[in-house]
Amino acid sequence: MSLITPTIRLFGIRHHGPGSARSLRRALVEFQPDILLIEGPPEANGVMHWLGHDLLEPPVALLTYHPAEPRRATYFPFAIFSPELQAIRYALAQGIPARFMDIPQGHRLAVMGEPPPPDAPSPEPTADPAPNPFQLLANAAGYEDHESWWNQMVEERQDGTALFEAILEVMEALRAETAADPTDQPLTGAALFEARREATMRQTIRQAQAEGFQRLAVICGAWHTAALRHLDTAEADTALLADMARVPVEATWVPWTYGRLGYQSGYGAGVRSPGWYHHLWEASEKGWDATTSSVHWLTRVARLLREQDLDASAAHVIEAVRLAEAVASLRGRARPGLGELNEATQSVLCFGAAEPLRLVQQALVVSERMGSIPPDMPMVPLQRDLYRQQQRLKLRPQPEESKLKLDVRQATHLERSQLLHRLNLLGLPWGQMLQLRGQQGTYHEVWKLKWRPDFAVLVVEASLWGNTVHDAAQARAHWLGEQAADLPTLTTLLDQLILADLPEVLARVMARVEDLAAVSHDVWHLMDALPPLVQVWRYGSARQSGAHMVRQVIDGLLTRLYVGLPGACPALNDKSAEEMLKRLVAVQGVVNTLDDAEHMANWHNTLTQVADLRQVHGLVAGKCCRLLLEAGVWDVAATSQRLRRAVGLGGQALPQWAKEAADWLDGFLQGSILLLLHDQLLWQVLDEWILGLPTAEFEAILPLVRRTFNRYSKAERRQIGELLRRGAAENSSPTAAPSFDHGRAAQTLPLIAQLLGIENTS
Repeated sequence: MSLITPTIRLFGIRHHGPGSARSLRRALVEFQPDILLIEGPPEANGVMHWLGHDLLEPPVALLTYHPAEPRRATYFPFAIFSPELQAIRYALAQGIPARFMDIPQGHRLAVMGEPPPPDAPSPEPTADPAPNPFQLLANAAGYEDHESWWNQMVEERQDGTALFEAILEVMEALRAETAADPTDQPLTGAALFEARREATMRQTIRQAQAEGFQRLAVICGAWHTAALRHLDTAEADTALLADMARVPVEATWVPWTYGRLGYQSGYGAGVRSPGWYHHLWEASEKGWDATTSSVHWLTRVARLLREQDLDASAAHVIEAVRLAEAVASLRGRARPGLGELNEATQSVLCFGAAEPLRLVQQALVVSERMGSIPPDMPMVPLQRDLYRQQQRLKLRPQPEESKLKLDVRQATHLERSQLLHRLNLLGLPWGQMLQLRGQQGTYHEVWKLKWRPDFAVLVVEASLWGNTVHDAAQARAHWLGEQAADLPTLTTLLDQLILADLPEVLARVMARVEDLAAVSHDVWHLMDALPPLVQVWRYGSARQSGAHMVRQVIDGLLTRLYVGLPGACPALNDKSAEEMLKRLVAVQGVVNTLDDAEHMANWHNTLTQVADLRQVHGLVAGKCCRLLLEAGVWDVAATSQRLRRAVGLGGQALPQWAKEAADWLDGFLQGSILLLLHDQLLWQVLDEWILGLPTAEFEAILPLVRRTFNRYSKAERRQIGELLRRGAAENSSPTAAPSFDHGRAAQTLPLIAQLLGIENTS
């Protein structure tokens, strides 16, 4: 029996189970209680009524958090098939009170440690504390895991008669079998917390009795039912709950997803197949029989496969339904379950392949269905402002990853970009901007968007900075600027400020950049600061915000770099030389972007000084020579002269010479292979040098040279091999350029002009 007394009934459920929810709803109609006591945090009693709102669409989650430290938070998800949600909606429809009866979250949050990172799965206080006994039952019944056993026995069954009495009986037997030895040490950790939870539930039941309620429906996780049957433990419960720390707690509802409801998200009370459970609930609500339910499910599977250009016809669906029913019959089951339907899907619709079935698992069995909350639900001001902007700019949060293309010359697109950049400044990475190549990157942006339900906590946390997205982003950006201690950090922040359109903070951060630049003698920091500054200058020009101020700082930093770089390059070790090489390439890009003749000349003069230094690392010297050759400052003859000087033995010991020569070649050849493949004079210089090495020197340098050429792709190395196979005779002297036929070239000009869409001026 599930009776403590004839007027108190215990309903042991699975927190997210369609069979539990369906049976519970029937049992409540039969029992006609005058109050419902439901496992959940009592701080949420004031927001429980929102579950009956017409515009609230599950899945949603009850968010409880510490107002002063919003990252201290817990989530309690509710799906349409959650028994608790169906019970609350029953109470609201009948006009009877419903209360949450679990331990107050203020106690849990008071002892909660350092919060996990935003992308970590949220902790769940209602996790089953003892899964092993359920596995023992499943094994005894012939099932491989307790999930399949519970599905077959409870969630997929149609007849809920006497279900809760049976659950209580099973739980009493399991708890008696697994009860701890009374001689053990006092309860600690998770066991103590679970005992306090159950003590709180019993106290809540006693309180309801004291208030005069006659017919009490107690709804909780199945494991707890046996612990709530006996209420003669008031004194022990009071002692167990004494002297517990507690902090203030606020509660609200936030959208949730089925993906975050699954086991794979790390959610302790999750289920493996929330999408399948939704289908089971829908089937029961619409009165489908077993065959109709299977047809609807496999039709969705076929539709999904067709969207991926896979063959899936109506005939396939019919055959898959027949196969699933046949397999279920062979296994002695009244109707096909998810296992039988998956096997039929793989055999018939996937033609035996496993890959399409994984797609079905993610898209349908788990699903990324996302709920929504009413627009008039109480929110913190920042959350309200963000919601309004999402509605106005038509940026609907979605759990699926999507791409958003923006042209910031359009007003709406510019506002979308600014909103996403401001949210990133607040530490809320709804969107990640992808890098674009080419000139269109100045005005065009491509974003990768994916909304996570736990962003709700980040919004609450960010509300400490301000009541609107603009004000909060501005306040946090100002704080970040004050905290920054070096130029690269400040210049990266400047880039974010330009993109987020926060001119008030921009001026303050620019002043800090100028102050630090005036006293900075660290060449590495100067080089790291330049790329983000040039990015700011480019976007500032496109968006007409602060570009002239940024350009003045860039000019000053480059001037200091021209003076300081030659002195910073000698005596670098291998690791420092690799880092310097990357910075040289980055500054080369900065100078090219500025397209300023004076800066170009000064930069090339600086590279020449570094390349000719005697004690500079070979990687750095080789890269400087390569940059000067590509820029046309040095011709092949001048480059060849420096190559011979750099890789000459010069009286050095053989091991030292081999390393220095290989380092120089490594720095020189890093980058595009096209220069080496298409400049025969340069190829000739390298080829003659290698061929002219004595045996001992060749054997010393060969492993190091191979390391350099291994950086190239297989296709590029194949092209080098083809050049070598032509033989030294063919490459010993430059080939004469073929005669140019002006007449034949003129004939092609009209067609080329047409292809390019320009007027032919020939």
